[in-house]
Amino acid sequence: MGSQSIVEQFRVLEAPNYIAQGNEEAVFAAAFRSNIPMILKGPTGCGKTRFVEHMAHTLDLPLIMVSCHEDLTAADLVGRYLFKDNQTVWQDGPLTLTVRYGGICYLDEIVEARKDTVVIIHSLSDYRRMLYIDKTGEVVHAHPDFMMVLSYNPGYQSIVKDLKQSTKQRFASLIFTHPSIPIETQIIKTETGLPEAESRTLAEMGAKIRELKGFGLDEGASSRLLVYAGMLMREGLSPVDACTYAIGQTLTDEVEVMSAIADIVALYFGDLMEADGESGGPQMANVKSQMADGE
Repeated sequence: MGSQSIVEQFRVLEAPNYIAQGNEEAVFAAAFRSNIPMILKGPTGCGKTRFVEHMAHTLDLPLIMVSCHEDLTAADLVGRYLFKDNQTVWQDGPLTLTVRYGGICYLDEIVEARKDTVVIIHSLSDYRRMLYIDKTGEVVHAHPDFMMVLSYNPGYQSIVKDLKQSTKQRFASLIFTHPSIPIETQIIKTETGLPEAESRTLAEMGAKIRELKGFGLDEGASSRLLVYAGMLMREGLSPVDACTYAIGQTLTDEVEVMSAIADIVALYFGDLMEADGESGGPQMANVKSQMADGE
């Protein structure tokens, strides 16, 4: 199978379920037409990857995703020589494939990649739009339909793990946040098939749990986790059990914070005892007190 045939296998054949939050579709499409690479920033599970899949389908482009990590080398992206059928042959990596034949190369969590790996995208993300393969001596000029897209979660970045300005300023950026309650309601409803009322309750509960970020939680409940809870509910689990297994026990290992999340779940799904007094139960009241002290 030729390299171009391999790339064709990465086309997104079915339209992903994506609900726009603003004008991000128009911005991305304009960037593609202008040969401007994009950075997508936002918390985990807020829809960055789904958005890229949606745009790849909309623009009818192959989409090759690479999950970045600290052991990712330039050779993993560009390609390497392999010994095959008693001879040494060159095999393009995911980056070279999209540069050569067109498509979106999506480097997810780019800040996790090694600095010397990130540098190789510089010549592709400015006016040159070219890739030099030092092992073969080849210069590959980007296909007209090539687009570079990076993503990362700014909440996890540090001085050690952040993009250099020399990299950032080669890109346009879209910032993603957790959806508003009406949009998240529709996301949950269309992903899970739950009724509107239950979907909205999950969305409102998720927004309340996110208020615990910085008060025991590193990250709030993502749309992904809310959808997981909805799927478990659809399969017959009670809302409390579904939220416990999909959200509470996933977000934290701290017993007190887990209990606070459980109180929020019970508050929204009507299982709190009246004797608990203030909305949110005793553990939630304790966390609220800590939040107030921190203001």
